[in-house]
Amino acid sequence: MRFASLGSGSEGNGLLAEWQDTRVLLDCGFTLGETVRRLARLGLEPADLSAILATHEHSDHLSGVAPLARRYGIPVYGSFGTLALLRDELDAALLQPVSDARPFSVGALTVEPFSVPHDAREPLQYVLGNGSLRLGVLTDTGCATPHIEGMLRTCDALFLETNYDPQMLAQGPYPPHLKARVRGRFGHLSNGEAADLLSRLDHARLQWVVAAHVSRKNNTPELAQRALAAVLGWDPAAVAVADQHEGLDWHLLQS
Repeated sequence: MRFASLGSGSEGNGLLAEWQDTRVLLDCGFTLGETVRRLARLGLEPADLSAILATHEHSDHLSGVAPLARRYGIPVYGSFGTLALLRDELDAALLQPVSDARPFSVGALTVEPFSVPHDAREPLQYVLGNGSLRLGVLTDTGCATPHIEGMLRTCDALFLETNYDPQMLAQGPYPPHLKARVRGRFGHLSNGEAADLLSRLDHARLQWVVAAHVSRKNNTPELAQRALAAVLGWDPAAVAVADQHEGLDWHLLQS
């Protein structure tokens, strides 16, 4: 099983997971042309995709979903609240509603959706697995909950939001209302909050930890890496970073 990122951040998101001949794209916040270009960088074409998983309706996650799905006939899985935003853009046959804590399969991959506190209609995040390996994804949540911890407790890889450094956010260019949204209970995780969540998870199986959704104005990759590495006892360089423009190359998970 392997995973890669098309890009991660406020300008667009997309995460790939692959096992055997199944490939799913989690979110798509890029134009159709940009999505095709970023897939090609990872050796794929849109026709290779088995499904798209949508987390929520914010444009950096959903804006590219309908054009991609419509052009290539790719089914889209998401909550009722998220898919409601796509009903006027996609044939109903392509829309596959899913719910919190109700696992389902896409080809050879098992998908476990779980609800998160975020300022969206009905946001979900996902754990993707092949029966023996689990990739946990958490990119947009204002706080950690016992439910989130339970879903991510035993993963082999984590794609974990480290959105902001509190001091950089406080001193940064965002207006007060946006700063309050980012740091609120329905906003995003800071480096410290992500590290605190990580400290409560089982590290025994972890092969990869990726710092994701790193703000370009309110954080740095180095601060995010150091915060997560301190919990793991790893060298900061061992914590991968999903870049906004370059994404993340394929990372292999082994049983």
